[in-house]
Amino acid sequence: MDFLQALRGSGTQYAFYLHRQDHPPCFEANSERFSAASLIKVPILLAWLHLERQGDVSRAEWCHLDDEPQVQGAGFAWAMTTRHLTYHDVLLMMIATSDNLCTNLVIRRLGIERLNRVFQAHLGLTDTVLQRKLMDFEARARGLDNWISPTDCIRLFDLIRSLEPDERQWVDRILSLNQDDRLLKRNFNPDALTFCHKTGSIPGVLHDWGYTSETDVFLLMQGIQDERAALELFGAAGELALGTPMA
Repeated sequence: MDFLQALRGSGTQYAFYLHRQDHPPCFEANSERFSAASLIKVPILLAWLHLERQGDVSRAEWCHLDDEPQVQGAGFAWAMTTRHLTYHDVLLMMIATSDNLCTNLVIRRLGIERLNRVFQAHLGLTDTVLQRKLMDFEARARGLDNWISPTDCIRLFDLIRSLEPDERQWVDRILSLNQDDRLLKRNFNPDALTFCHKTGSIPGVLHDWGYTSETDVFLLMQGIQDERAALELFGAAGELALGTPMA
């Protein structure tokens, strides 16, 4: 694969996984620990569903958007005049627009310690760790970050497949509404391909994880020095995984 040769020569830490239905998986990685960036929002979503199944939380609960500092970055909840939403809509915005304020409100509701217990004990995500809220630059300067591994990224596919049918339908829908199409989906007409996915990016880090009805795929990259070259690799990976791109 020319793509794999280019990935190996990229000078980055990377992990690539591709599993098409009825084919053996392709897995290539030179690191087992990645800064999760916004990809951490997928384990948070699954942890919410686990706790909702236990009766501890409900998507029908009301959330006050002013209960957290009004961080910006991805998403626009901080700019809305409506200040009360159900957690259903907060979770939707956490995934579809990668809204950082909404994510921090979910973290506030569940608690960092409880989220980490659910990741480890109930979801089997042994390398996924939440150490800080989103856009907390002071915590990041102290060395705190959110972490995930390629092994856990593979497990996420199994966890979603094991959801109850109504949960799976909801998760598929909100992941398919992800507004960031500049990574694996960058060479495709956004309306011509249903790709349930979540991206993540901070300086030097780009991730895209997702699935179609036939394919599971992710590309994680960190230590990126040349973002344009990295984006070309994401485009090539997407073509390899998702089919025929735009002419």
